[in-house]
Amino acid sequence: MRSLRTKMVMIMVLLILALMTVVGSFLINGVGNYYIEEFYLQMEQTFSQDFIAQLQTLAAAPDGGPDQMKELLMSRSDLGIDLSRRNVYILSSDGRVLDSSNQATSVSMTTNLLTAMNGEVGQSGSIASNIMDLAVPIEGGGKTYIVYVLDNKDTVNALTGRLFSIILQSLVLGLGICVVLAFLLSQILITPIRALTTGTRQVAAGELSQSLEVTSRDEIGLLTRNFNHMSQVLQSTISQVENERNKLSTLFLHMTDGVVAFSAAGLVIHHNPAASRMLAQELTGEDTFQAVFGGDASFDALLSLKRSEYLECQKRVGERELELFMAPFSADKTGGGVMVVIHDVTEQRKSEQTRREFVANVSHELRTPLTNVKSYAETLLDAGDDMPAELKKNFLGVIVSEADRMTRIVKDLLTLTKFDYGKMEMNLTRFSFAEAVKTVHQAVAIDAKNHRHTLTLNCPSDLPEILGDRERIEQVLMNIVSNAIKYTADGGKIDITAASAGDHVTVTVTDNGIGIPEKDLPRLFERFYRVDKARSRESGGTGLGLSIAKEILNQHQGDIRIDSVFGQGTTVTITLPAAK
Repeated sequence: MRSLRTKMVMIMVLLILALMTVVGSFLINGVGNYYIEEFYLQMEQTFSQDFIAQLQTLAAAPDGGPDQMKELLMSRSDLGIDLSRRNVYILSSDGRVLDSSNQATSVSMTTNLLTAMNGEVGQSGSIASNIMDLAVPIEGGGKTYIVYVLDNKDTVNALTGRLFSIILQSLVLGLGICVVLAFLLSQILITPIRALTTGTRQVAAGELSQSLEVTSRDEIGLLTRNFNHMSQVLQSTISQVENERNKLSTLFLHMTDGVVAFSAAGLVIHHNPAASRMLAQELTGEDTFQAVFGGDASFDALLSLKRSEYLECQKRVGERELELFMAPFSADKTGGGVMVVIHDVTEQRKSEQTRREFVANVSHELRTPLTNVKSYAETLLDAGDDMPAELKKNFLGVIVSEADRMTRIVKDLLTLTKFDYGKMEMNLTRFSFAEAVKTVHQAVAIDAKNHRHTLTLNCPSDLPEILGDRERIEQVLMNIVSNAIKYTADGGKIDITAASAGDHVTVTVTDNGIGIPEKDLPRLFERFYRVDKARSRESGGTGLGLSIAKEILNQHQGDIRIDSVFGQGTTVTITLPAAK
């Protein structure tokens, strides 16, 4: 590859060669044409009408002839007769030499001689010819002569050779000057271009902070300034792109939804940790679309989708319910691919299922007392005054009882709703936890006695105080102890033990009742969930007590734990932080 300096030298050399060739050609041709024109102009001035008449007179004179004609011609100084260059010949009409200035006996036949032999003046010349000649026919006394002037162009040729030598010397000198100037000019141009080349390499290597020195105000300087501006703009743009890429990378890395990108060949090219976690497998660049998602969708069908279209499908991985959104990220199958966004809808499905169960339970719980109220009211309405007063009183009692039951359900639901929306107000006070436990013990003592239970209380008086809503805490304790009484066969044993443990206080309620099956323990705090549904309804339970207790304890940063063995009994432990 030729360098810029070499190209400039070659261009300058070719320019000088072309210029000198053109100038030399014009100069040499001009000199030759000038001499030819000057020769014929001089001949035209010499062979005037008077001079030709003199020649005709000599030709017609009896004692005249070629000798006198030659002498007359030789006497004319304007002919510039030089025997070494220009000669005069007197020829007969058929071209024979009769007399000459150089004693020549013959001449070469030329176009001008042929023209004169035909009776006309021969005065044509050519720069390509080696001679200049003039042939003039002279008629006199019935005789015809041809006056022939010949110039061998030695002077023209010598001058042309000298001009050629001068041109050649000028060409050599011009070439030398041209090479020097070309080197200097190329150096002026190449220096900033080399700086720009180095700068572009540094920019390509990522060094965007460098700035080139502007050494001129010409186009090269303008190019250098534009390069510096481009470098600054490029640095700013790349910085912005890098920031956006970092933000997207951080979002991609930490987003909760899984994202997997596949190339047009169906191989994994990007994925985030959430995708690996949801799919329960560590993705690599060798995993294919079919290996990851199986037959959930056709990869070719996905590539053929438009940019605004997508495919939605479901996938189950272990206990997870996944929702997949698949779409192409480029219309070009060779350079695009498929993006898959994965939503973990497991909790959403569970919430929907819980909501459906909750609505069904509420409907069921409210329908039962409403059915009873309606049945007893219809019976009272149909019987009228015929129903005995005692029976009517019993019916009205059932209606009131069922109405109270619905009221409790609605009240409990409102309480849970307030907890869900954070609108449950707590009347926080500092109170004695021991007194609260004793108050609950006294409240349930009669109910326990009616079931012939042995109810014991072990509560030290020096327990730390707690900060909370005493009414709500007593509600929780009442619910736990009441459950122990209800689900323990008559004549059972129930122990209430309060104690302190570090910066917490605890109360444990232990019974030897029917117990809870192990499979039901994880669901005890679900709303409306009851282990013994028949007995719960008989006792007026709503299945919301433990849910409410759990929410109240959460509001107090407390905890509740239930341990039970089916058929042997249950132990419930409540833990609350002590007041500082």
